[in-house]
Amino acid sequence: METGTAVPESEEAGPRWSGLPGGLLRMRRLLLVGWLGVIAVAAGTLLGVFVGPGWAVFALLPLALLGWGWVMLGRNWRSWRYAERADDLLISRGVLWREETVVPYGRMQLVEVTSGPLERRFGLSSVQLHTAAAATDARIPGLLPEEAARLRDRLTELGEARSAGL
Repeated sequence: METGTAVPESEEAGPRWSGLPGGLLRMRRLLLVGWLGVIAVAAGTLLGVFVGPGWAVFALLPLALLGWGWVMLGRNWRSWRYAERADDLLISRGVLWREETVVPYGRMQLVEVTSGPLERRFGLSSVQLHTAAAATDARIPGLLPEEAARLRDRLTELGEARSAGL
């Protein structure tokens, strides 16, 4: 489910949702394997050496957590999506507790594109939307840099046009 250029909604079809690129899922799963793999090896080694070989079986707990986390990360990644509508931006996320954020273009004060070292390594950027009310600030993580820049420019343009009438 690679993300593409979002197409504005039509009157009868509703919003056109865009998902997040697969690089975000790969990055998060790599972090999961890295951290829990190190914990499993360290726990197995330390328990086996200091407590006894039978206790090393408890190193399987981080590996079980790794399997569960692998599935949950996939579900979480699939739940993230966003849609550009005529007057606002929709951001939807969540598996058990679904959360949908509506950010009116006229209320946007700042659109920020960030990319940390790990995100840059995987070719990703995040878009942070700041509004007048701190509770409605929204974020779209793990976008391709081209899509993040396009979204930033479009949202800034629409925000300036909508706020001019306030």
